[in-house]
Amino acid sequence: METNDTPFDREEDLLAPYALRSSNSAGRMCAEASHPYRGPFQRDRDRIVHSSAYRRLAHKTQVFTGIRGDYHRTRLTHTLEVASIARTMGRVLRLNEDLIEALALMHDIGHPPFGHAGEDVLDQCLRDHGGFNHNQHALRIVTLLERRYPEFPGLNLSHEVLSGQQSRVKSGGEAIEVIRQPLLEVQVVDAADSVAYDSHDADDALELGLLTLEELLEVPLWHEAAQRVKQRYTSLNDTSLRRAVIHQLIETLVSNLIDTTTRRLEEEGIAQPSAVANYEYRLVGPSASILEEKTQLESFLYERVYRHPTVLAERELASKALSEMFDRFSRQPAQLPESYYQFVASDGVERAVCDFLAGMTDRYALDEHGRKTLATP
Repeated sequence: METNDTPFDREEDLLAPYALRSSNSAGRMCAEASHPYRGPFQRDRDRIVHSSAYRRLAHKTQVFTGIRGDYHRTRLTHTLEVASIARTMGRVLRLNEDLIEALALMHDIGHPPFGHAGEDVLDQCLRDHGGFNHNQHALRIVTLLERRYPEFPGLNLSHEVLSGQQSRVKSGGEAIEVIRQPLLEVQVVDAADSVAYDSHDADDALELGLLTLEELLEVPLWHEAAQRVKQRYTSLNDTSLRRAVIHQLIETLVSNLIDTTTRRLEEEGIAQPSAVANYEYRLVGPSASILEEKTQLESFLYERVYRHPTVLAERELASKALSEMFDRFSRQPAQLPESYYQFVASDGVERAVCDFLAGMTDRYALDEHGRKTLATP
């Protein structure tokens, strides 16, 4: 049976009163005609997926820089996992899934090579030129650096996606004071990102032998998830147990987020998207008890994984390569590709060099560093 329903019609039928409807989008910086069968946030999603910066995420590491292997996460697989978790939450909460997906697919697009090590190096290199923040750089990518359309620079994304990304920008190590809380769709993506980190970084560390299952089982959140798994399965080997615990951990965290957020929305009587703006805290979040256990897990991961000698050694090598390339290209900016060199006059040598380096994949950065180093007298 044929139907003439538009994306806007479907949203009216499906979304909760507090969800942002596509028909209420504030539009784009460069006005465009509406699409006959794709809503504005669907178009945002498609533009992000087809961008060069998004494709490069496949070859940018998440945490374990320089460690060879096909199991552990890249920025791309992490992004897809965040999008999956966020859409699940959004559907249950009856939020705008198209907006959630666009926000999730964009959220890490500004990361440089070598994970947070690369970000720290570039921030130090630009300390006298505005610094570097991957969230802010994501905005630079989608508003300026990507050139895929003849009508405008960047991707001309909706104001909602851009403002959602802007809400993540940090300065001086502390979050910028935000008077208005972001949309619930933005809050869901940030919560999903935290769930993905907590579960998948531990999974990767176990696979790479940086942790043992016994060590993780000392952490309350992991221990509780393992106990639930063992109640269902009595004879799992370590690999099967680990994967079952990961699944249970995600289930526990996501279910708690949904239940806690649903209760808060009902208690506060949230009836429209703008109603969340003036709260002192985010309405999308875990319960107090789960938050405490999440904090314990994250502290454990910081000390035992992110500060592991193998990880720190790889970070040092990656940092040295990026720092040396920054110095070299800053002295000889004419060596930059034209697509980056064109910004020297308007934005300065240092920012143009940073744009080039931040766009590199891990592999390309190491190859470029090795080739140029060998060629330098």
